[in-house]
Amino acid sequence: MFFRKSISFSDNDLTAIIRACRTHDSRAQRTLFKQFFGYAKSICLRYTSSSEEAEDVLNEGFLKAFQHLDSFDESLPFKAWLRTIMVNTAISHYRKNQRYEQHSPLETAEPVAVDADVVDQMAAEEILTLVQQLTPIYRTVFMMHVVDGYSLHEIAGLLGHNEATVRSNFARARYKLQDMIRLHYPTSVPAGSITKNATL
Repeated sequence: MFFRKSISFSDNDLTAIIRACRTHDSRAQRTLFKQFFGYAKSICLRYTSSSEEAEDVLNEGFLKAFQHLDSFDESLPFKAWLRTIMVNTAISHYRKNQRYEQHSPLETAEPVAVDADVVDQMAAEEILTLVQQLTPIYRTVFMMHVVDGYSLHEIAGLLGHNEATVRSNFARARYKLQDMIRLHYPTSVPAGSITKNATL
């Protein structure tokens, strides 16, 4: 009987951990999972409406990561590679679970300006809580464009929508998020302050 030789590694040697994971070493896989759990979940939370849904995406993302570790270039940052895996998994999750949402016409009132200082003072958890209240399509388009840097054209291709629809959804998402900030932090809106190009 032949036995696969295990690869030794230490918890602070990421390259060795990854190489051990490529041999399906369960201890190495657990180590990698633990080390990047928080980072990966923070990404998944941005695209989901609850911690439980985020963990579903996270677990699926790690499974894909383990399955495709042979494609990882060790000369490149692992976190960036894992981030791509997690974002793509979140997008796939959205596409599998998307519903034909019924939207009311886009509000005709101009978005109210939100004081940038107020946004800066908000904790990341507070902002995330508001983002998670957006509908799945608004949340996905907003996070892909604002946080992960995809162009609206790229988002349209990845989500299977036309670019005009994506652009409209992004405008709606930004408006809704600004409106939620205004409702939660009414003093952030200067009296009579209205702007056509309000941004967070």
